[in-house]
Amino acid sequence: MVHMKRYQFNEITTMQYIFLISGTQVGIGILSLPAQLADIANTDGWIAIVIGWVISIIASTIIIKTMEKHPQDTIFDLSRRYFGRILGTIIHLAFVGYALLASVTVVFTAIHITQVWILPNTSNYLVMVLFMLPGFLITRNGVRVLGRYAEVVFYLTLWMPILIAIPLQKGTVLHMLPVLKDGWTPIFQAVKTTVLSFLGFELAFVFYPFLKEKQHAVKAMVIANSISGFTFLLITVTCFIFFSPDEISSLIWPTLSLLKTIEFSFIERFEVIFLSFYLFVMSTTGIPYIFTTVFGISQLLGKKDHTIVLFIAICIFICTSFLYNPSFVDIQTMGSWWERYGLWGAYIFPIILFIYVSVAQWFQGGKKK
Repeated sequence: MVHMKRYQFNEITTMQYIFLISGTQVGIGILSLPAQLADIANTDGWIAIVIGWVISIIASTIIIKTMEKHPQDTIFDLSRRYFGRILGTIIHLAFVGYALLASVTVVFTAIHITQVWILPNTSNYLVMVLFMLPGFLITRNGVRVLGRYAEVVFYLTLWMPILIAIPLQKGTVLHMLPVLKDGWTPIFQAVKTTVLSFLGFELAFVFYPFLKEKQHAVKAMVIANSISGFTFLLITVTCFIFFSPDEISSLIWPTLSLLKTIEFSFIERFEVIFLSFYLFVMSTTGIPYIFTTVFGISQLLGKKDHTIVLFIAICIFICTSFLYNPSFVDIQTMGSWWERYGLWGAYIFPIILFIYVSVAQWFQGGKKK
């Protein structure tokens, strides 16, 4: 007997899955990561990225191994299946709350950067409308369109990490030496920052059932984390080589400051063009979290179509932008809350869930319900 897949008509390819996860990871974190690492571990911060990459792959694999036990379930289905109606609903709401916090942080950060660097005289709500209209159209059409969009954006912005490495020729590798100048302690302290930069892979809890070739899921997660890790490493090392150790710590967004040093005789203010394309990258971080939020709420309400919930969410975002224009400090506060929540949601909760599900299945004699 052939069982109909729950998400058969909304499936994504392995490549789309890879770009969906890596796109969610490489968003706003990379803009400030070099300065954060320099503050903690000086120019040895790049080692913390490598360690963070390994940890994120382990956490990703644990998530996939948990999801493999019930391939057609999202985290919302799993929470009810194993924790019952009340506790399952609490976990469901917690994951929706996490996705909502991530959505709000990414959207308002993107708007803030747009206003500071590209459209300084444009109203907050107008920029929000410009962000939300394409976001609505992509999110409304489900994971398949989301996967295609992530794939298109990846190829469209493939030139950006390469171009940002241009200042390497003007820098000096002496800034990186000696390696381990302050020992291993600052590096291990910086690992917390790097593992949080890889946040995004936890959305495998939602996107795994939509993956067409689930046998490649672990490999796909390794590749997605590796794409993100390489991007983080390239940009961080470029910043460390170009800026002096003291200078980089004083910069809010060293990656954007690096852009201002790239000059072409035929282009003025190249950073504006770069950032205009980078908005696509930030959208591949925000839109999956928005989708997860509205998909989770729709599941909770028992609705198969998430369009109405999405429309209400978009209206709330736009109305909020009329009333509230967060400062840089507010955005930093949002980011720190997201990171705190993310440490639990992406690294600690998957381990607890994997152990709980494995033990529960063992007690049931290894039979899947």
